[in-house]
Amino acid sequence: MKSIDFNCDVGEGIENEYLLMPFISSCNIACGGHYGDKNTIDKTIQLAIENKVKIGAHPSFPDKENFGRKIMNISDDELEKSIVFQMNLFEECLQKKNVKMHHIKAHGALYNLIAKDKKTATVFVNAIKKYIKKAYVYVPFQSAIEEVAIENNIKIKYEAFADRNYNDDLSLVSRSKSNAIIYNPIEVYQHVLKMVQNNAVITVSNSVIKIKADTFCVHGDTKNALEILKEVTQMLRTQNIHIA
Repeated sequence: MKSIDFNCDVGEGIENEYLLMPFISSCNIACGGHYGDKNTIDKTIQLAIENKVKIGAHPSFPDKENFGRKIMNISDDELEKSIVFQMNLFEECLQKKNVKMHHIKAHGALYNLIAKDKKTATVFVNAIKKYIKKAYVYVPFQSAIEEVAIENNIKIKYEAFADRNYNDDLSLVSRSKSNAIIYNPIEVYQHVLKMVQNNAVITVSNSVIKIKADTFCVHGDTKNALEILKEVTQMLRTQNIHIA
């Protein structure tokens, strides 16, 4: 039986974490940039502990107004300081619960930017270096952040998106487009299965592009995230693939 990791962005004010946790194996907890404070972080860490879900930090641009989904015009120094602030807050909450961090995954516009811009990816890696010694960074395949992390001897896990469509360059289809998100659980299942079995993804132009994935993200704020997780995990079991 093959095992894969399903991750979810949580602690973002949706208040559905308690429903999602039984169906995922790792989580990315908002740590004060696009959403979150000590209370939401503590609460979400506790839920992860109770459900034996691996715990990750989910830093972003410091932009609660736009939920971290727009690139901010801030200096590299300001960005680095913000990420350090978010990671300090997250570490403080982890220490209180006496648990370790499994990974760091950037959020939203920051995630997309460090995937293609090596300069910003370097700022991000410099900011997280002291927190990541025994943990992983979740990175897209063939991305700038992958390259910078490897150059800095940081462990990586490749991430793909279960509920998002891809362009031919392996960037995600913009959320401004109607086909950005995959809502149908059967289509999500087929999307994931192709990546697991063939190391390939079918893009919106119907091209077959090579991809690697160790972990698959279902967004916690996708309107039917729970339905997707329930049905897709069940369908994957029929192919001897389980979530772990």
